[in-house]
Amino acid sequence: MEFWLSFVFVIGFVILHLISKRMKFIKMVPRSRLLSIVGGIAVAYVFLHLLPELGEYQAELEGEIENAFWSFLEHHIYLIAMVGLAIFYGLEKVVKLSKKRGANGENRPSSGVFWIHIGSFTVYNAIIGYLLIREEFSGPWGMFFFFVAMGVHFITNDKSLGETHKEEYDKYGRWLLATSIFAGWFIGVLTEVNEMVISLLVAFISGGIILNVMKEELPEERESSFTAFFIGIFTYSILLFLL
Repeated sequence: MEFWLSFVFVIGFVILHLISKRMKFIKMVPRSRLLSIVGGIAVAYVFLHLLPELGEYQAELEGEIENAFWSFLEHHIYLIAMVGLAIFYGLEKVVKLSKKRGANGENRPSSGVFWIHIGSFTVYNAIIGYLLIREEFSGPWGMFFFFVAMGVHFITNDKSLGETHKEEYDKYGRWLLATSIFAGWFIGVLTEVNEMVISLLVAFISGGIILNVMKEELPEERESSFTAFFIGIFTYSILLFLL
C-alpha cells in the first residue's frame, strides 16, 4: 500500500514541476497571497514535524554508533540542518553576485552558476524523493501531509528559479528537477540505508527548506503578505496536531 501511494505522490511531484510555469495566477512580485500561504505551510511542516523527528532520531541513535565522527553527529544532528541552511544561503549569494555581473546588461546569472544552482536543487529534490519512500510516516495521512508540504514548496522554488534563470530554467532546469525527484524515489525503492543516514538527510533538507522559504518571504521587494503567511502556518499546524 505505502509503495503504491508513494508512487502516486512522486508522479504528483513530477507533474507539479512540469506545470508550475503555467500557473500564471501565481505572481512573484507583488507576491501572490497563495505563495505566502505556501511558505507558511512549509515552515509549519519543518518546525512541527521534521525538526521534532530529528530529536527522536538523536535519542534512538544515542550510544549506537562507535565511529568517533558519526558519534559526534549523533549528538549534534541539528548541526547538519544549519549546514544545509548555510549551503543554500551561500548559493543564493553566488547567484545574486553573478546576476549583477551579467554580460550585455542581462540581469541573469552566468551559465556556469545556473548549472551549479540547478545541480544543488537536483540533489535537494532527489533527497526528498528518497525520503518519500524511505521515511517512516505515521500511515497514509503522514505521507499525504509530506506530499502537500513539499509539493507547495516545490511550486515556490520553481517560480523563484524560473524568475532567476528564465529560458535556461524552462529548457533544462524544470526537467532536471522533475527527473531527479523520481530518480531519488527509485533509488529508495532499490536501496535502504541506516537510520543515521536518514536522519542526516532529514536534517539537511530541513535547513534547506527553512532558508528557501525565508529568502522568498522576508525581502521587502517581494511585498509578501504576513496575514497569508500566518494563515498557512496556523492552518497546517492544526492539521499536523490532529494527525
